[in-house]
Amino acid sequence: MLEGKLLIGGKWISCKSKFESLNPATGEVFGRACLAGKKEVKEAVGAARLAFPDWKKTDISERARIFIRIGDELLKRKQELKTLITMEMGRPLFESDIEVLLTYEMVKYFANEGKKYLEGEAIQINPDTFSFTRFEPVGVVGIIKPWNYPMLLPFWAIAPALLAGNTAVLKPSDLTPFVGIEVGKICQDAGIPDGVINIVTGDGSTGESLVSSDIDMVSFTGSSQTGKNIMKNSAEKLHRISLELGGSDAFIVFKDADIEEAINGAVWGRFMNCGQVCVAPKRIFVEDDIADSFIEGFVNKAKNLVIGNGLDPGTDIGPMVSMEQREKLELQVEDAVRKGATTECGGKIPLPLQDGYYYEPTVLTGVTPEMKVMNEEVFGPVAVISIFDNMYEAIACANRTVYGLGASVWTKNLDIAMRMSSQLECGMVWVNEVCTLHPQCPWCGIKHSGMGKDLSRYGIREFVSIKHVNINFGTEKTRP
Repeated sequence: MLEGKLLIGGKWISCKSKFESLNPATGEVFGRACLAGKKEVKEAVGAARLAFPDWKKTDISERARIFIRIGDELLKRKQELKTLITMEMGRPLFESDIEVLLTYEMVKYFANEGKKYLEGEAIQINPDTFSFTRFEPVGVVGIIKPWNYPMLLPFWAIAPALLAGNTAVLKPSDLTPFVGIEVGKICQDAGIPDGVINIVTGDGSTGESLVSSDIDMVSFTGSSQTGKNIMKNSAEKLHRISLELGGSDAFIVFKDADIEEAINGAVWGRFMNCGQVCVAPKRIFVEDDIADSFIEGFVNKAKNLVIGNGLDPGTDIGPMVSMEQREKLELQVEDAVRKGATTECGGKIPLPLQDGYYYEPTVLTGVTPEMKVMNEEVFGPVAVISIFDNMYEAIACANRTVYGLGASVWTKNLDIAMRMSSQLECGMVWVNEVCTLHPQCPWCGIKHSGMGKDLSRYGIREFVSIKHVNINFGTEKTRP
């Protein structure tokens, strides 16, 4: 059994209070991690505060070299990392492998490109006046990240934040503390100075202590409700905040689309990571002319997905991350069926897999707006399919949500694609693609899906303040 410690000021420290991390495939105890309290959080923030002046002065080229080494460490440890991720949060090994590679690509991107995104701008005012801008680090960043991508999402914030000259305290999810601990070990082995990155494991109370502490910024990924709570708690100290929150993405298929490609995209997008993805297509809308063909093909593929332990090579879809998550999903499905939805497949706990937190890939049709599956975030392997008559109805249906993270549009008509992309109320639109990310492109949402940007030049600039400097070279008086 694994035993976890806290990383504070470069030292791994034990604490009295512990909590258990469970393997969702079996329900067995995976390890015991430290439950950091206010005292430990204060010490971690203090260590980050102490390390900030020297790290801020470290040349960005040296900071970038450290992140090049972090990327190398990720590749070197890929086999052990993907196994750890699968054992702690359940997904198939091949998906955990993808997560490690995506993390590597993102870290290398910021290491290679971050410097140019932090270069200021010269502004010519007049012959006697010169102005310029400079970007300066915010200070100490509290980073709170979820369990569904426990390696990738912490580094989404760590890489740009630290490259920009900030120091940080990471609080990983209480469902995946040991992946979070591994993040700290990787950073240490790559040569990050003591105190620049600190790791405090724990539950929600640990996160609350971090948000309420002497930090300068909060970077959070998670549920919309928790994001709102963080906004309230940050208001007193005017912490800068960056929030990537929940989503209920629309997946819209027009009659001219390549139906087979659209079906494949919908199955992958909805059921990868057991449906526990913020940008998964949680509401599928299909044009009437092709609805029967699409539903038949989608249901057949969903039925053929192999459910099992993520460590088994033949597994397509693993367990959900916890009993609590599965119980919430069951209530959402029960609500839909009670209100008239049709279960095309799934909707049950698979009998041979009673020990873990498994749930069958499920497809619901005949759904209506008042059902929970249409107005709440559905974080599990449940797809809901609706039918639309025309583009205007598709837009109205897609926008009928408080969320605004992403959307996926399937059509061969460029005019439809462009019109949809301009009228969908969300931060990202994929056309004939789903759930893809590129480090060069911003990752962002609107409405209840959050504020702030991840990845790209916009992502690294979340972690800096802009300063304007004005120099007057003139010798004549400019004022009475």
